Amino acid sequence: MSDATLDNRGRLTLPKEIRERYGDHYQIVQLHDGIKLIPIADDPLAALRDEFADVEKTAEELRDEGRDAALDEAGR
Repeated sequence: MSDATLDNRGRLTLPKEIRERYGDHYQIVQLHDGIKLIPIADDPLAALRDEFADVEKTAEELRDEGRDAALDEAGR
């Protein structure tokens, strides 16, 4: 874990090891007890393709399964 401090202009500098591991772009999410920085890939579409590369079903098949599961849960 690392510490970071805001400068007099309100800027936060992340430690070098964090920037090297996660990159330079982040989404800031406000939580009830703090904030969370979520790294944003330089090419978000490529990152999604990589994340789901092993999924063998089509989007339509996944959508149908989700719809069926929701209907079953609702007591179809």
